[in-house]
Amino acid sequence: MTLGNSMLIPVLPSIRNKLHITSLQVSLLITVYSAVAIILIPIAGYLSDRFGRKIIIIPSLLITGIGGLISGLGAWWLEHPYVVIMLGRALQGVGAAGAFPIVLPLVGDMYKNESEVSKNLGIVETANTLGKVLSPILGSLLAFVVWFLPFLTIPVLCVVSTLLVAFLVRSPKKKDKNEEKVTFRHFLQSLKQIFVNNGRWLTAIFAIGCICMFVIFATLFYLSDTLEDKYHIKGIWKGCVIAIPSAALCLASYITGKKIGENKTLMKWITLSGIVIVTASLVVSGMVQSLYWLITLISIAGIGIGVTLPCLDSLITEGIDKAERGTITSIYSSMRFIGVAVGPPLSSVLVKFSPQLMFYSISGTCVVAALLALFAIKPIQEGKTSK
Repeated sequence: MTLGNSMLIPVLPSIRNKLHITSLQVSLLITVYSAVAIILIPIAGYLSDRFGRKIIIIPSLLITGIGGLISGLGAWWLEHPYVVIMLGRALQGVGAAGAFPIVLPLVGDMYKNESEVSKNLGIVETANTLGKVLSPILGSLLAFVVWFLPFLTIPVLCVVSTLLVAFLVRSPKKKDKNEEKVTFRHFLQSLKQIFVNNGRWLTAIFAIGCICMFVIFATLFYLSDTLEDKYHIKGIWKGCVIAIPSAALCLASYITGKKIGENKTLMKWITLSGIVIVTASLVVSGMVQSLYWLITLISIAGIGIGVTLPCLDSLITEGIDKAERGTITSIYSSMRFIGVAVGPPLSSVLVKFSPQLMFYSISGTCVVAALLALFAIKPIQEGKTSK
C-alpha cells in the first residue's frame, strides 16, 4: 500500500511535464488518493469489526488494483488523461481505506501478549517505512521505461498481496458470535464513550501522527522537485537520493519497535525527543544551501519520525481494549492520511514564496506536536495511558 502511493513521489515532476500541468495539480494525485481514504477508513474499521478483517482487506486490495489499472490505461491510451488518472487514484483511495489500516487491529487480534503486539506492530511499521525506502527507487526505475508504468505496476502488487492475505493470514475467530452483530448506532455510541474516557491523549496521538506524515510527504515532495528542477538529478539516481531519508526513517522505526516493549513512559519521552529532532532539523534545513546538508538534515528528521511512529502505534494498541482497537486504529489511520493529503499541495504552494517559509511553517507544526506529546500524553505507573 505504501508503494502504491509513495513511488509516485519521484516521478511527479515527469508526470507534470508530460501532462503539461502545474505542481499543484500534480500534487493532487497524492491528495485525492488520501482524501478519499480519510473519509472511508472509519467505515472500513467498523465493517472489519463486524464482518472480519480479511473479508474487508481482500476486496479492498482488488479495488486498489482496479484503480491503478484505470490510471495506467488512461495515461497510456488517452491524449489528455489527467481526469481519468485522478478518477483511478480516487478509486485506489477507496481500496486503501480497507487495506493497510485494517492490518493494525488485525495484528492486535492475533497476539494475546501485549509485548508481542508491540513488537509485531513495530515490524508492520517498519514494513510500511521500508515501502517508502523502496518506493522512490522502484518508481524511478519504472518511469525510466515509460512514465505511466508505476500506475500499471499497482494491480500486480495488489494481486500478489491479495493471494498472500488469502492463503497465509489466519485471523482469529471471535468466540462470541454476538460481537459480529454490532450495529452502526452501537459503533457510534462506543466511539463517543472511548473519547469520553480517553479523549485527551488519543487526540494528541492522532494529531502527532497526522503531523509526522505531513512532514514526510511535504519534505519528500519538495526534495523531488528540487533534485530535478535545481540540481538536474533525474531517473534512478534521483530515486536513490530520495530513498536516503526514508531508509533512515525505516531503520529508526525498526530499532525503536524492538526496544520499547510495554514501557509507555519510555514511549512518551521517545516521541517527544523524536519530534524535537525533527523540529530542529527542519529549522536548520531552511538555512542551508548545500544539497548534501539538505539531504543530511532531512534524513535526521526521518530518524526523528522513525522513532516516533512505533511509539504512537503501541500507545494506541496497548492503551485501548481489543474490542475497540479496530475503531480507534481506523481513526488514527485517517488522521495519518490527512497528513499525506495536505503535505504535497501545501509544500507546492509555500515553496513558491520561498523554501525557508516552507521549512519554518512545517517546523511550526512540529512545535505543536512536541507540546501535545509533553502535556497531553501522561502514562501512569501501572502501565495504562492516562486519560
